[in-house]
Amino acid sequence: MAPKLEKWRELAEKELKRSPETIVWNTPEDIKVKPLYTAEDLEGVSHLESLPGMKPFVRGPRATMYAGRPWTIRQYAGFSTAEESNAFYRKALAAGQQGVSVAFDLATHRGYDSDHPRVEGDVGKAGVAIDSVEDMKILFEGIPLEKVSVSMTMNGAVIPILANFIVAGEEQGVPRAQLSGTIQNDILKEFMVRNTYIYPPEPSMRIVADIIEYTAREMPKFNSISISGYHMQEAGATLVQELAFTLADGREYVRAALKKGLNVDDFAGRLSFFFAIGMNFFMEIAKLRAARLLWARIMEEFEPKKASSLMLRTHCQTSGVSLQEQDPYNNIVRTAFEAMSAALGGTQSLHTNSFDEAIALPTEFSARIARNTQLILQHETGVTNVVDPLAGSYYIESLTNELAEKAWALIEEMESLGGMTQAVATGLPKRLIEEAAIRKQASVDRGETVIVGVNKYRPETEDEIEILQIDNTAVRLSQIARLEKVKRQRDPKRVEAALAALEQVARTGEGNILEAAVEAARLRATVGEISDAMRNAFNENVAVPVIVEKVYGESYENDPEYRTVVERLQSFSETLQEKPRVMIAKLGQDGHDRGAKVIASAFNDIGFEVLAGPLFQTPEEAADMAIASKVHVVGASSLAAGHKTLVPQLIQELKKKGAENIIVVCGGVIPRQDYDYLLEQGVAAIFGPGSNVLECARTVLDLLEGRRRND
Repeated sequence: MAPKLEKWRELAEKELKRSPETIVWNTPEDIKVKPLYTAEDLEGVSHLESLPGMKPFVRGPRATMYAGRPWTIRQYAGFSTAEESNAFYRKALAAGQQGVSVAFDLATHRGYDSDHPRVEGDVGKAGVAIDSVEDMKILFEGIPLEKVSVSMTMNGAVIPILANFIVAGEEQGVPRAQLSGTIQNDILKEFMVRNTYIYPPEPSMRIVADIIEYTAREMPKFNSISISGYHMQEAGATLVQELAFTLADGREYVRAALKKGLNVDDFAGRLSFFFAIGMNFFMEIAKLRAARLLWARIMEEFEPKKASSLMLRTHCQTSGVSLQEQDPYNNIVRTAFEAMSAALGGTQSLHTNSFDEAIALPTEFSARIARNTQLILQHETGVTNVVDPLAGSYYIESLTNELAEKAWALIEEMESLGGMTQAVATGLPKRLIEEAAIRKQASVDRGETVIVGVNKYRPETEDEIEILQIDNTAVRLSQIARLEKVKRQRDPKRVEAALAALEQVARTGEGNILEAAVEAARLRATVGEISDAMRNAFNENVAVPVIVEKVYGESYENDPEYRTVVERLQSFSETLQEKPRVMIAKLGQDGHDRGAKVIASAFNDIGFEVLAGPLFQTPEEAADMAIASKVHVVGASSLAAGHKTLVPQLIQELKKKGAENIIVVCGGVIPRQDYDYLLEQGVAAIFGPGSNVLECARTVLDLLEGRRRND
């Protein structure tokens, strides 16, 4: 140890009255963050002499970065009808937004038209409803597609959505070669975390490859895939997991494209990435730098001729999970710090979340604050004046190196399983992410991870904020009317022939699926019809839910409050002569299951008998399963605003079938303004964002004991 460092250690011990090793922070990534970093921590780090715009691009993909041109402000939005979303986009573009990023509703994500009985509670919620080219034309009316780049977060129904966008552009007078933007097209991530898949993994990978092939040939300005780690972090992944699984997915997509006979340099420059930016400020900066380092290493395997083929370009979005319902104006501060982190890490475009998104869709007021957060960063803080201003920081460079090393080890582990497609099939990445999410929840519940306004520094009074409400019934009726009009005006025989041709291409593997879908969309085949043609060829993917055991309970080992609840439940189980059975239900097309998985795992560890219902149930299906399984409680998890439609329908189905004795509770992203309505409909308890899981278990146990006393 250098003499100066030894002297510092003596001073630190004197101040702390204990060894400085006692204040080392062990992160969820198992990185030990020390209180002091020096040049000694950078010995052997190979990337320190790199420069921006040059391999391995640690310091940025472009030589001048924001000093030459700031990142693109690309706010992700979509709600209700195409008309409503179009008006929102046009206002945002006029106010300084530089690109359009489309959020689709869950019916569209899952390849259903708005008139399908399975999507009654989902149409227009959490995104815009798109059923045909006519909707897509309205969505971009007055937005010059030859000038404005469009990002579309779409994976399951990626073929019909991209086909509709191409045709809408043509009918606006913009040839496909002039269309710029990105389609997410990242299906492996869906199987791990987000769950808006439709088809099994193998045909889904073929869809990915066909889109890369088509866009490489026909759409040179368009990014054919956005490889997403965002949803992994939102589902609970550590930053090492997010890095490793995202880049390993990217490697798999490159291989799929090469199998199509493409030259790596013809498509590598059109691949992009998408990362979440959470509240670990410096770690997130280092993560983006490490991502560029590792992607260059991965791409070198494929021996590209162009240096730009080694370059990782990324969009980032501030974290949705870090937003809290309690003391919601704190979320403005959280988002601002996350945005700064993304900028210092070198993102190419950025979405900043609105402060009310833990509760509902953003209002125009909250969306303006979110957008202006980026404008203030770009114009008032000076962060755009210098390329990679934290380069050379002992701490940042050490974190960059350690994240890269840990992520590479995990990438190689996935490679040993046969690559990410095979790894996803084993369920290992999904299980690792779920375990990380459960550990994080236990840490928050125990107060070890402080969240201001939630588990510490709670305000004396709660602010009630104005929220955006979507009339789901009105949106659905308007969509159905437009669908009926489209079907009346088209040539049914030509549509039928185009759909048959699409199904044949999908079934045989001869031809390009997107090319066939463009022809069907041009004839006004709908999103649901195009998806169904591929369902006929590929079948649907059905996931079997698995409950992770012992992670939450082990985090609470020897905790007296936890033991009290466990013992109380054991006593009740003896009285009942069986464990109380709780079914965790996911209704509608909402595939976001982090909350459901955490609750299922924690309740199982506490001592309930837990039944994890499958994704995408209708209220009737959930009621039938609950009755057949003789459950005592159904807990409905809602993260996509369908609770006011779907949960009352579940209660009605239980009553209709003579099972009104089953207690119904619900949790998730549920605005307090909706609590009274749900309670009036028969919901016994509501657990909003930030609820402590142990307290949820106590409440459910109270309800069970009360019901038994009344019986």
